[in-house]
Amino acid sequence: MIIPVDSADDDRLEPYLRVRERDLARRDGCFIVEGRVTVERLITGSRFETLSLFLADSRVARLAPLLELLNPSVPIYVAPQALMDSIVGFPLHRGILALARREVETAAGPFLRTLRRPLDDHSPITVLGLIGLSNHDNVGACFRNAAALGASGMLLDQECCDPLYRKAIRVSAGTALALPYCRHGTGGEMITALSEEAFDLWALSPQGGEALETLKPPRRLALLLGAEGPGLPRDLLARTRRVSIPMDGDTDSLNVATAGALALWRVRTARSA
Repeated sequence: MIIPVDSADDDRLEPYLRVRERDLARRDGCFIVEGRVTVERLITGSRFETLSLFLADSRVARLAPLLELLNPSVPIYVAPQALMDSIVGFPLHRGILALARREVETAAGPFLRTLRRPLDDHSPITVLGLIGLSNHDNVGACFRNAAALGASGMLLDQECCDPLYRKAIRVSAGTALALPYCRHGTGGEMITALSEEAFDLWALSPQGGEALETLKPPRRLALLLGAEGPGLPRDLLARTRRVSIPMDGDTDSLNVATAGALALWRVRTARSA
């Protein structure tokens, strides 16, 4: 349902007002998606409800096939580019925004049970766990890697940044909207839940671990990553199997998303060998 708008004072556009200022502090149970690739993923391959779209008038014709997939009751607000920029608070060159509704997040245990297959099913399950990652680019990249390299889902502790933050979604190429995940509790609670669901725990650490390429991945595996710099806390490492990716030269560590991608790739190729 296309609705032309011609005023920044239109109350219906309130969720899109000053997007940058409000994204991190949004408390209305919603989130903003920006750009064609991610909005298309929201509409066609996401578990989240699309509440509305806000488009620059120059984008409508190009997006017509996608807009036809929306429920006719979903409002599509359309404005001139200059007016759209004044409402969102910065030049929005992509000219495409959507508002979506969050799901109620559960604890790690119930989430893992939704991924669990029967004990007599030998299909492997890999979960990527993030503990203490506060960089939206890294979290978004981890989602993209996990979706591309066979992870069944992701766990994040409450110290991690929001994977539904606009930039994290964009860096993830929209995979944060589709890959199952749970963001809840502490890193210790995450490890407890994984252990209770019979997952082996491999903690990626740049030093002092077993070489990744020498290990045979178990059927239920959780790969755990900590923040760049501090890494995983010692008390959590003590509850896991420490695994390292050997490196040449004097480089002390890999980017966290890169390390996760290498580990996921190695697990997938080892299982298919």
